[in-house]
Parts: sequence; structure tokens; C-alpha cells
Amino acid sequence: MLSNNAIDSIKWNSDGLMPAIVQDYYTGSVLMLAYVNRESLAFMLEKGETCFWSRSRNQLWHKGATSGNVQKIKHMALDCDNDTLLVQAVQIGGGACHTGDYTCFGNVDKGAFNIVKRDFDVIKDRAANPKDGSYTNYLLSKGVDKICKKVGEEAAEVIIAAKNKNAEQITEEIADLTYHVLVLMCESGVLVEDVLRVLKQRS
Repeated sequence: MLSNNAIDSIKWNSDGLMPAIVQDYYTGSVLMLAYVNRESLAFMLEKGETCFWSRSRNQLWHKGATSGNVQKIKHMALDCDNDTLLVQAVQIGGGACHTGDYTCFGNVDKGAFNIVKRDFDVIKDRAANPKDGSYTNYLLSKGVDKICKKVGEEAAEVIIAAKNKNAEQITEEIADLTYHVLVLMCESGVLVEDVLRVLKQRS
């Protein structure tokens, strides 16, 4: 993940530490900030899971060793000054934060990049906690045949908009199609991360 030359170029601070930003490999969300030393970095390179140096406990901290919420490392990179580490990882189990939240920064992930993931999470919540008047719950209650019918209708609307060369209409119809595909994914037990993983493999 890091070459020997990169490791040798690391600029550790006066305490022999370096900040590490952990980012969700699939969504791009910043999960947490921690510190690593030479020992914890060696652990990550060997085991492929995040490990930090706990400044409060003054000892190694293998993330998720007791909770099961481990982080499987996909990629690591140093910044341009070689004094900060970016760790791209897949969050396993619960959230990255000790509070149980997905990130240590609370619900601050409002960027448009992750809107698909957030919409899917809302759909999953509707499935678990039905809400009166919810169109999502209406679709889920009708089952896969109804959902598939809607996906087909929305796909046809995208095609019509494209044939009409109407960019605004195409955009709106693709948004409608995306929503209905997300509902179908929820009904079928497919996660956004599953699709992103396949896209990554195919890229």
C-alpha cells in the first residue's frame, strides 16, 4: 500500500506520531481522525486493518478489536508534505465512532456526492419503520412486480427525454429512475456499496 521509499520519507512529529484521516472507500465520507506511529503503521501494512496509537491510553489501538467494527484497508497514501496519512477503508459492522455514529463528525455529510447513499438509507429506514403516506412504503408494500414496473416506466421516460434532446427533462427522469432503482435494491437486499464494488472492479 505504501512503498518503502514513501515510508522512509514520512515526517513524524516530535512525539513520533502522524495524523491519519480515515475515509470510507466507497462513499468518500471522512470517518475519523486518529494518530499512527511506526508500530501501528507496521500493523496496518501487515494486517490490512486500521490500527492507531492511543494518546490517552498510551498504547496501540486496533480499531474494532473488541467491538467488531473493524476497518478493512483498501488504500493508503501520504499527503504532499509526507506528514499526514490518508487511509481509505471499508467500515465493517457498526459506525466508525465510539458513539455508534457512522462518522466521528456526526451527521455533517451533506455533500451532493453522497446523496444516493443517503437516499438509500432513508429507503431502508422506511422499510424498517413504515410511515403513513410514504410513497416508498407504498411501493415496498406492493412488492417486486410493482417496483419493477415503475423502474421500466421510468427507464422508458429517460429514453423519450433523450430522443427529445431535452437535457433538463433527461436529468429529471434519470433522478426518478435512480430513486426507483434504489427502492428495487432495497427490496432485493442489494446495497449501494455492492454496486459501487462491481463498478470499481469493472473500471
